[in-house]
Amino acid sequence: MRVFDLLLAFFGLMILWPLLIVIVVIGLFDTGSPIFLQERVGRSKRPFTLIKFRTMSVETKSVATHLASASSITKFGNFLRKTKIDELPQLINVLKGDMSLVGPRPCLFNQEELITERDSRDVFDVLPGVTGLAQINEIDMSTPALLAEWDQKMVQSMSVKSYFRYIIATGLGKGSGDRIR
Repeated sequence: MRVFDLLLAFFGLMILWPLLIVIVVIGLFDTGSPIFLQERVGRSKRPFTLIKFRTMSVETKSVATHLASASSITKFGNFLRKTKIDELPQLINVLKGDMSLVGPRPCLFNQEELITERDSRDVFDVLPGVTGLAQINEIDMSTPALLAEWDQKMVQSMSVKSYFRYIIATGLGKGSGDRIR
């Protein structure tokens, strides 16, 4: 799958760079800091820096999305989340080898229950992904045991066909992202 990751991420960035520049400029006016960097749990539980477009005010605490307040999301951020455009900078993470296009969504180190659940199911044996089975089925980090169970199903049944099916489903708008309280 790594070859597909590299090709799709590279060509995705090459094709989408004008859009990415526009998002950065609009983001400067929206939050003053359009790029969001956050340490996440990667393969083998190694830390890596996730890159996204900022969708919440700069003052928002670094917590799992389902624990953040909906009032933290900016108007432009709401648009980015609904369209999933906020995830596009993760193509850089894919090129760097920190992530795959398809895999379990990377969690924060303070999400101990999810880390324990994933660890017991060997989910950290693979690269985290931009999208996956749980995401297109609207299962998010607010239900750690269920999420880890679905991540395990995806890891154990991954094939070229499912890899592309998850990407296409995400591109067509399936799944709604993490819940916000």
